[in-house]
Amino acid sequence: MKSPQQKRVPATERPATRRRARLHEIIFEADTRAGRLFDLVLIWLILLSVATVILESVREVRAQYGELLYALEWFFTLLFTVEYFLRLLSVRRPLRYATSFFGVVDLLAIIPTYLSILVPGSQYLLVIRILRLLRVFRLFKLSEYVTEADLLRRALRASQRKISVFISAVMLLVVIIGALMYVIEGEAHGFTSIPISVYWAIVTLTTVGYGDLSPQTPAGQVLASIVMIIGYGIIAVPTGIVSVELAHAVRDQQKVSARSCPKCGAEGHDPDAVCCKYCGATLK
Repeated sequence: MKSPQQKRVPATERPATRRRARLHEIIFEADTRAGRLFDLVLIWLILLSVATVILESVREVRAQYGELLYALEWFFTLLFTVEYFLRLLSVRRPLRYATSFFGVVDLLAIIPTYLSILVPGSQYLLVIRILRLLRVFRLFKLSEYVTEADLLRRALRASQRKISVFISAVMLLVVIIGALMYVIEGEAHGFTSIPISVYWAIVTLTTVGYGDLSPQTPAGQVLASIVMIIGYGIIAVPTGIVSVELAHAVRDQQKVSARSCPKCGAEGHDPDAVCCKYCGATLK
């Protein structure tokens, strides 16, 4: 018979599992003191790193402090690289977190610096790190903002097919209008090809009106006037589609908590949720 010391230790009590749970609590949870401190430090580091990239783009500043700013860029990148791998280690399904919204943003926040070794200038894409500040809503428990963001996301997703059909119809329309304008105006008035005429149709239909191309003949001006009038109606269509879906989403609104799943890292659970609605793991 085995002694109590020889009995198998439950997985939840193994040192490696405990360390991972503690790491997850610090990195992902905003309800603990350690997690709140970690997020505060992270937010300041993000702000400083974005400020460094912005300052480096100013020629006068780069000429005087270029080496310092370059060193700071690599310092922040190495810190965020370590943090990214710690996030992967702290969840039970690293791939699921890596392919999530925040996982992709975290990865994109460090790639430009390494890419700049091969492609000079790509380090300025590091400003994407500012998206990581979305975690401030979780840090300060602004669940109302998290809820509103989720409502907007669901409304946009529900509108996806309708807007895709609408954009397809608009693309067909501008090709036809561009071809007509090419036939009416011709190369003599600047409409040197159908693609150029389609460009004019898009600029006119969206009411942007750069003015680099304009019809000179009466028939062309009539067609341009019709396109301008159609443009006002077209702009309102996608707005109406999203507004309707947003109203439907508000009707089904449910509050979400700031808790994060220890297994897959997903957020947005109901306040009284016991298990993760994505992977089924038990929530703290």
